[in-house]
Amino acid sequence: MIKIENLHKRFGDNHVLRGVNLDIPTGESIAVIGESGCGKSVLLKHIVGLLMPDEGRVVVDGKVVGELAREELYALRKRFGFLFQGSALFDSMNVWENITLGLRENDNYTTEELNRIVKEKLELVGLPNIESLKPSELSGGMKKRVGLARALAGNPDYILYDEPTTGLDPVMSEQIDRLIAGLTRKLNVTSIVVTHDLFSVISVAHSVAMLHDGKIEFHGTPEELRHSASPIIRNFLERYLHKVG
Repeated sequence: MIKIENLHKRFGDNHVLRGVNLDIPTGESIAVIGESGCGKSVLLKHIVGLLMPDEGRVVVDGKVVGELAREELYALRKRFGFLFQGSALFDSMNVWENITLGLRENDNYTTEELNRIVKEKLELVGLPNIESLKPSELSGGMKKRVGLARALAGNPDYILYDEPTTGLDPVMSEQIDRLIAGLTRKLNVTSIVVTHDLFSVISVAHSVAMLHDGKIEFHGTPEELRHSASPIIRNFLERYLHKVG
């Protein structure tokens, strides 16, 4: 389980996180929503130790992330998969090389083992037999799926998604949402999905946490979010629905 306790983070005069408290149970899929710049991605980076808090702490399965030695932190990060907002594929590498990059850098796998892992993960995301293609030969949706296959390569216990449907058309966004929801169930992983897409929230999340003014304004089910009487939440939902028409 992940516990975020009184988390504060400042960048100069910008106090982004102002005392975030959030529990994420093992096996749950949680969506983190909020205005642009409210600290959603900053929160993800604290969970994997890419940023360290100014105050408070992040606890993963009983271990305080900010207190781990370097080797312990690296070992913890191996339990996480991360799907970046722009997929973050290396243009000079083919699909096989992109998916296996972390495994080749950090572990001792044979080529046969790597081939098996790539084949298995590409089949999981619905893209068999594309190992030799370069990112330039892939559509936006295919890049997201390859990025997800890379996130799954180390068989993580946790998967972090940073805006997984950004830049995709509604049909492809729905396909990615179904894929995320299906993988959460099939692999029994804990999924944390940072998103601006409320339709994704309904599709993939057991619970929703809304960041506002550096704190958790709401934490509950998608249905409870829809029926919240909070003026802040009502305003957020109405502006989103107006924007998407």
